[in-house]
Amino acid sequence: MTFGLEREIVDPAVYEKAVAHLKARGVYLPTINELSDPSKYLKSKAGDIAAVDPDTADPGNLFRVHWHNDADRKGITDVPAYMEIPHELTGVDAKIVVALGNRFPMIHAHKVLAAYGCLVPRLMSGKFDPETQRAVWPSTGNYCRGGVAISRILGCRSVAVLPEGMSAERFNWLEDWVADPSDIVRTYGTESNVKEIYDACHELAKDPANVILNQFSEFSNYIIHRAVTGPALLRIFEDLLNTHGNLTARAFVSASGSAGTLAAGDHLKAVLGTDTCVVEALECPTLLYNGFGEHNIQGIGDKHVPFIHNVMNTDYVIGVSDHATDGLNVVYNTTAGRSYLANRLGLGQEALASLGNLGLSSLANILGAIKYAKYNKLGPSDVVLSVATDGAALYETELGLAEKKYFAGSADEVTAAETFGRYLLGCTTDHMIELDRMGKERIFNLGYYTWVEQQGVSVDEFVARRDQKFWDGLMDLVPAWDAMIQDFNAV
Repeated sequence: MTFGLEREIVDPAVYEKAVAHLKARGVYLPTINELSDPSKYLKSKAGDIAAVDPDTADPGNLFRVHWHNDADRKGITDVPAYMEIPHELTGVDAKIVVALGNRFPMIHAHKVLAAYGCLVPRLMSGKFDPETQRAVWPSTGNYCRGGVAISRILGCRSVAVLPEGMSAERFNWLEDWVADPSDIVRTYGTESNVKEIYDACHELAKDPANVILNQFSEFSNYIIHRAVTGPALLRIFEDLLNTHGNLTARAFVSASGSAGTLAAGDHLKAVLGTDTCVVEALECPTLLYNGFGEHNIQGIGDKHVPFIHNVMNTDYVIGVSDHATDGLNVVYNTTAGRSYLANRLGLGQEALASLGNLGLSSLANILGAIKYAKYNKLGPSDVVLSVATDGAALYETELGLAEKKYFAGSADEVTAAETFGRYLLGCTTDHMIELDRMGKERIFNLGYYTWVEQQGVSVDEFVARRDQKFWDGLMDLVPAWDAMIQDFNAV
C-alpha cells in the first residue's frame, strides 16, 4: 500500500488526460507552499478572484483553501482569523485560542484543505483519472463535503460516504452538490460507526472506477495539515506575542478525528516545544480506556486509532462528554442562553456573536484545552492553541434536538445557567491521561486490530510509524509535490 505517497508520474497516459481535463475547465492548482503562506504568495491572486463567490464550485476557490481568509472569505489576512476565548467562558487564567475553520470556502470547515491535499497528489502522479473514475470520500461529514467540493471544481464525479445519523445540514449541503443522489452513501449509525464506513468503501473499491481517498490512512492528510495548519497556528501565536507581550505556547489541542489536524501539533512541537493533546468523546473512550460507545460530538471519529495518528508524539488524551458539547451549544446559540451570558457574565454583543464560530467539535476542543490548563495549573502568560473546525451553523437541527433532550423542549436562563455551571465552570481534570512511554505504546498497538487485521496493512508498514524519523521524512514530499503541481500547471 502506498497511501497516496507517489512522488512521480506512474501512469503518463492518465496524467495527460488529467492535464487536458483540468485545462479545459480553467483549473490552475495552488501549491502547498502557497496555501501555507498565502499572505506572501497569493495576495495578487486574491485580487484576481475577488468577484468569485466563495460558496460556488469555481476554480478560483482553490486559492482560498487556507486559514488566511478574511471575514467575507474573499480577501487574505496576514494573520489567520482566530478567537481568544473570553476568560468568562473558560474559567481559567490561561489564554485559550482557536483558529476559525468556518472561514474556509464552500463548506465553511477546514476539512476542504485535507480533501485538496489527498486528491491533488493522485492527480499529479496519474493515479486518478478525472474523466472515468470517481473519488470516494469516507467521512463523518466535513471531509466528504470538502471532497465533493474539490471534485466538483475539478470536474470529476465523487461519492460521499458517511453515517446516516449525521446532522441534517451536512446532507442538505451534499444533496445540492453531488452529481446524482446515489453519490451519497448513508452507512449505519452515527459518529462512532467508522468501521461501517470502511465496509462500504470495501464494496465500492471492488469497482476499479472508484478510488477510495481514506482520510484516516492517507498520509497526505497529515502532510498538508503539518505544512499548512501548523504554520497558520504559529502565526496566530506570534500575533498574540505582539499583542500581549511575553507568552509561552504550552499545547496544541485537537479532537482525534482522522488525526490529520493533529499533525499541526508536530509542527508546533518542533518549533515551540508544545505538548500535543488529543480529545475524544467520553461516551466512546477508545484511546482513554480502549472503550466503545456512541456520542454526538460530530466530526471526531472513533472506535479506532487512525493510521496517520502520530501516537508516539502525543502527550495527553482528554475525554469530553457530548452532554457538555450539546448543552453548551444550546447555551451559546439560543436567545435564553445568550441572555444569561450577557446579563450574568457581562458579555457584549460582539463576544456573543462570535460564539457562532463554534461547532460541536470546536466546543470539545475548547473544553479539552480548559482541562489541560487546569491540570497543568497554567497562568495568564500561558497559551493553549486549538482549532474551531466548523461553526454552529452546521448544527442548527442538533440544537433543537438537544433542547428537547436536555432542556424539556426549550432552554430558559435558569437551565442555561445550570448547564454553563455544570459543564464549563465545573469542568474538571477527570478522564484525562498524561501519556508515558507505556501509555503511548498501548494506544499505538491498539491500531493493529484495525489496520493489520481488518484493512490489510503489512506489519512492517504498521511498525514503521513508531519512529519519528518516519513522520519527519514525510515532509520531504511537500517540495516534491509542489514541483509536480508547478509542472502540471505549466503543461
